[in-house]
Amino acid sequence: MSYAVIETGGKQYRVEKGSTLLVDRLTAKEGDKVDLRPVAFRDKEMVLGKDLEKVKVEAKVAGHERGPKLRIFKYRPKKGYRRRAGHRSELTRLEITDVKMLSRKPTASKPAASKPAAGKPAAKKEEAADGWNGGPEDREQAGGAEFTEPMAIRRCSAVGARRWFRGGNCWQLGHV
Repeated sequence: MSYAVIETGGKQYRVEKGSTLLVDRLTAKEGDKVDLRPVAFRDKEMVLGKDLEKVKVEAKVAGHERGPKLRIFKYRPKKGYRRRAGHRSELTRLEITDVKMLSRKPTASKPAASKPAAGKPAAKKEEAADGWNGGPEDREQAGGAEFTEPMAIRRCSAVGARRWFRGGNCWQLGHV
């Protein structure tokens, strides 16, 4: 009896031909065929590593479901602290149609070239009105920046995020 261990949604499942399983919601529509990524395969011997390229695990989307309602209740005694929350997981039911080891590695289709067309030049980055386009190293080449001290990325305590600072103030939000 052959089986495979597949990975989907950051979790691993042991599957055999004909079995069904519930996984986190997939984008495929009901009735679509889905190829699952094998982590291990066992027929007569265990297959791991590079030989997994020859293993094929196919499944059919049987339907989309919702899991049971989970209720979360946080409570601190004598403090008046009560919080209620909850959720239902979005799930997909898969029927495993095929688990097999191919005789040779499947051929990979060549991806389309990502080079821009020969007739059209590449899109140019937009620059600000003073000629400066964002990076502190580009300021000297821009020629129109009015600040002489070097800019740096610092932490804005009021926002809690990384922002560009000019002279100690967060110029985007006016925080000190």
